[in-house]
Amino acid sequence: MQRIARLRELSGARALLALKCFASWAVFPLMRQYMDGTTSSSLYEVRLGQEKFGGETHAYSVAYADHEIDAVLAHGDKIIFNSLSQLQRFGDKARAAGKPIGLRVNPGTSNSPYLLADPARPHSRLGEGDADKIAAVIDQLSGLMFHNNCENRSFDSFDQMLGQIEARYGALLARVQWVSLGGGIHFSAPDYPLERLAQRLKDFAQRHGVQVYLEPGEAAISGAATLEVSVLDVGCNGKQLAIVDSSTEAHMLDLLIYNLDARMEPNTGAHEYLVCGKTCLAGDIFGSFRFEQPLQVGDRLSIQDAAGYTMVKKNWFNGIAMPAIAVKRLDGRVELVRQFGYEDYAASLS
Repeated sequence: MQRIARLRELSGARALLALKCFASWAVFPLMRQYMDGTTSSSLYEVRLGQEKFGGETHAYSVAYADHEIDAVLAHGDKIIFNSLSQLQRFGDKARAAGKPIGLRVNPGTSNSPYLLADPARPHSRLGEGDADKIAAVIDQLSGLMFHNNCENRSFDSFDQMLGQIEARYGALLARVQWVSLGGGIHFSAPDYPLERLAQRLKDFAQRHGVQVYLEPGEAAISGAATLEVSVLDVGCNGKQLAIVDSSTEAHMLDLLIYNLDARMEPNTGAHEYLVCGKTCLAGDIFGSFRFEQPLQVGDRLSIQDAAGYTMVKKNWFNGIAMPAIAVKRLDGRVELVRQFGYEDYAASLS
């Protein structure tokens, strides 16, 4: 949060929390001291942002439905359309509601290590790319959104892509009041050149006469949480195995989606174990980690960096119990803010 505040101070950019990554509203009172509001991907997210976070609430969706557009407009103070057809369909309603209108632009270039998350992938449905078509409706727009970074840890890469955006869409940038550059910029890393990023954003804003927005998700909560698990069983089948009371598919789904290992620290020692979840999915595996002592039933393990894309994606596969949500307050108190039980599981079904 302090790095975000510093970036806002140096650059003049505004920072909106990306609720698609993290929406645990028990800590919003702290986060709102450092951020300007929220950005969303659905009706429920924009409503949560307005009701629980406050500040600016940017409403975006890949596609709005007829039955939800009125509620979206009621809860958001800006609405960003993904396509020209959605703008044509709902633009009059947005203007009648007095809401500033934005359009997502797909510049056809991106930084993503995964095709699955690449907004510039072939046949992408994420945004409009044709500058001439956008120019034809630019008078209806107050802003543009570019979201083409994903886990981009390189300032030089970000700088290069922003230059490509300026070269291709510079005439359009001069005709709007604000530009969102999305999320996926890992400026929270300790070695990221925050001052260079701030100056680049400040220069961009001054050159084009726009207010810049950033939409940090993981950059807002990197290293902010652990998933606390307990060993239920140990065994050996060519490798030492440890079964824990959690699941990748139920609690850390991105590990499966992107074929990643969880992070365990310090991950040193002579005893190596394959740490596995307890569902019936054969590949429910957190990863292979090293420990100083042999694991025993009842041992507590801490899976690191577990805030982003976890609580917003958790599910009830196999009826596995949900982890409680606990917050360590700044004064050191640990507050249990939510527990889940059978009633929650049953209520999620019918």
